[in-house]
Amino acid sequence: MRVASIFMAVLVACAGMAFAAADTFAASPPRYKAVAFDYFVIFDPNSVVPQVEKVFPGKGLEVSKAWRGKLFEYSFLRSITGRQDDFFKLIEAALDYTLEAMKLTASPEDKGALLEAYLTLSPWPDAIDGLKKLKAAGVRIITISNFSKKMLTANAENAGIVDLVDELLSTEVNGSYKPEPRAYELGLEHLGLKKEEVAFAAFGGWDAYGAKSFGYSTYWVNRFNLPTEKLGIVADSTSNSFAGLLDFVLK
Repeated sequence: MRVASIFMAVLVACAGMAFAAADTFAASPPRYKAVAFDYFVIFDPNSVVPQVEKVFPGKGLEVSKAWRGKLFEYSFLRSITGRQDDFFKLIEAALDYTLEAMKLTASPEDKGALLEAYLTLSPWPDAIDGLKKLKAAGVRIITISNFSKKMLTANAENAGIVDLVDELLSTEVNGSYKPEPRAYELGLEHLGLKKEEVAFAAFGGWDAYGAKSFGYSTYWVNRFNLPTEKLGIVADSTSNSFAGLLDFVLK
């Protein structure tokens, strides 16, 4: 009986220690007060592929990749030349170029449906749960995106995540495009925080480079498992999922 009593006492003591450790962890503040997201960390850019496939059977992925590549190229060129425009117009211009280059044609109705796909992107499977965990931990969530406010809002409403984001911040606010430093500066202005209090979640390697160059602690959510850009500056950490980002921010 005495051995049994000692055993039970040890179990109770261990359980108490475990609960105390759990309480301590739960009470530990996150490493960062806020996370600034590129929108493609939350939304899958390839969710436009099914719509493109409907219009151009057998070419959905090929056209989508070329279209997105030209979109980024146009945003960089317009940034360099100081000729920023509504990002949705860039998406249309990039589509027009891509179709002409690939010798494809689309009716006005089909073209409208293709553009609409960028307003109804699908969230990555782990994104909404990840946002909820950040929110529950008291982390402020904003976007720093080249998407126009119209595009940010339409996608957030369609996915039902409006209440999970503190601010849908578009670089159109100051007429910039990432990776311009003044685009990243918007995050600090709107959050009222210091650089060291904010983590930036990048989707593209070029965006990770831009955010890190600006001075943010940067996590690259490398969804497509791409190689690191050879620019001499790398993100603080990287993985291909939201789980890695959560570890980076919360632990």
